[in-house]
Amino acid sequence: MKSLISILLVLLMSKPGYSQNYEELRQRMVREQIEKRGIYDRATLKSMRKVARHQFVPPKYRPHAYDDYPLLIGYNQTISQPYMVAYMTQLLQPKEGHRILEVGTGSGYQAAVLAEIVDKVYTIEIVKALSEKAKSVLNKLGYHNVEVIIGDGYQGLASKAPFDGIIVTAAAEQIPPPLLNQLKEGGRMVIPIGSPSTVQTLMLVTKRNGKITTRELSPVRFVPFTRDKDQE
Repeated sequence: MKSLISILLVLLMSKPGYSQNYEELRQRMVREQIEKRGIYDRATLKSMRKVARHQFVPPKYRPHAYDDYPLLIGYNQTISQPYMVAYMTQLLQPKEGHRILEVGTGSGYQAAVLAEIVDKVYTIEIVKALSEKAKSVLNKLGYHNVEVIIGDGYQGLASKAPFDGIIVTAAAEQIPPPLLNQLKEGGRMVIPIGSPSTVQTLMLVTKRNGKITTRELSPVRFVPFTRDKDQE
């Protein structure tokens, strides 16, 4: 019965003229999916309440934009579950004045969440079509403090380093050394580590007095880290 109801709801929401109250859905998402699971950082919560997640997903998935799971965005990539976006943002401890590097632009949603908090976000995407789509959406929504770069995120962005924070939204087999070098003293990196065929581990990486410390946080599932074959 539950499946039948779900199907009927999708059919209803697909009808021409049907409109959803995305603002209401977004506030409910933050209350029920994010705050209740322990996300407490005020800047993160404020940003999650504001950023229009439905703008970053394909039109056919917009009825589910504020549901509690990832969504396909094409090219074997996904927009992460809202809770995971909030969790990784909180771990990064972004603040006004910070400059953040994101590896794996995807839809652009994570970049937008960070852009509401920090001064500048540099985000790298290896899939050109995704990069161009994300750039278009971010510009349309007024996120002019986000710079979208097409390239191999493994190499980071040395020309703009060092960064107060680095966030990686795809699973790597190991922490890319260039990213460690580009992390500012006192900076934090959040990255999923592990094979794409298994459950990975979300890691928090910090740099203090030039020394790198890593901490395992939780099991996660992310799409694999894609490399430029010519750069490997």
